[in-house]
Amino acid sequence: MSITIKAVIMIRCVYASKATVDFSPADLLDLLKQARAENDKHNITGILLYSRGTFFQVLEGEDKFVHETLERIKLDKRHKDYVLIEEKQIFERSFPYWSMGFDNVDINGLAKVEGFGDFLDKEVSPADFLAHKNVVGSLLAHLRSNLMKQVASESHEELPQEHADPFLRLLHGVLRVAVKVLAVLMVLVVILGVIDVLYVLYGKLTTPPFLVLSVQDLLETFGAFLVVLIAIEIFLNITVYIRSDVFPVKLVVATALMAIARKIIVFDYKHLPYEYVSASALAVLGLSIAYWLVQKKP
Repeated sequence: MSITIKAVIMIRCVYASKATVDFSPADLLDLLKQARAENDKHNITGILLYSRGTFFQVLEGEDKFVHETLERIKLDKRHKDYVLIEEKQIFERSFPYWSMGFDNVDINGLAKVEGFGDFLDKEVSPADFLAHKNVVGSLLAHLRSNLMKQVASESHEELPQEHADPFLRLLHGVLRVAVKVLAVLMVLVVILGVIDVLYVLYGKLTTPPFLVLSVQDLLETFGAFLVVLIAIEIFLNITVYIRSDVFPVKLVVATALMAIARKIIVFDYKHLPYEYVSASALAVLGLSIAYWLVQKKP
């Protein structure tokens, strides 16, 4: 029997077009809402630039869904003179954080971008973008930089390196070093945990009857596996203090959920009182709801 694995090919498509109507800020907001709703369905990311009635859009994602989205865009009567500027296979997204990022700038404000000097001597049309493909790379880098700055400004650090109080900056620096030491130690714990899992498996499989695992052996092995996974979650919780791209509450709840799940898997139900099992079930339910709530998009 042969198994066929279909590789997922990601592409980036860049196009430009001219608006057929004058887009107000409210119109642009509605357009963005529609684009984000559709792109979320198929994990498409990108950015939309609008200036002087010209659209410049980047779409990244699985080739099938990107092409379907482009075909739908072409039929939209709110723009005309559609030109495909670039289509290429990619292995990493340039705009991974936005189902549709947005930048509304005066085209002259892009004069500082490399290659745009002569390009901006006249009114820019979609055809101009196609005729000057050499500026597209610089424009994409500029737009990505702007959006990354936006993400950085909205990020959260538990121990910020920048602070108005010099004394707090010093304390934060000391704590960040301590966190890094703890992270290194936790990695060592994970490695030791993996060795322990191997040792447990070796012991179970080399004890008569050989190569046979009882139900109790499986539960003990699962327990050893889950200890390692919990250690990894604790490592992630430790590094939260020196990262700004995560939501700390989500990691804490996930760690608690995994810890109690480990206990439930290895419960000896024949000897545990029903009150203990019921309380554990309620704890799992409560943590599951909490995890769903913190993960749910607003």
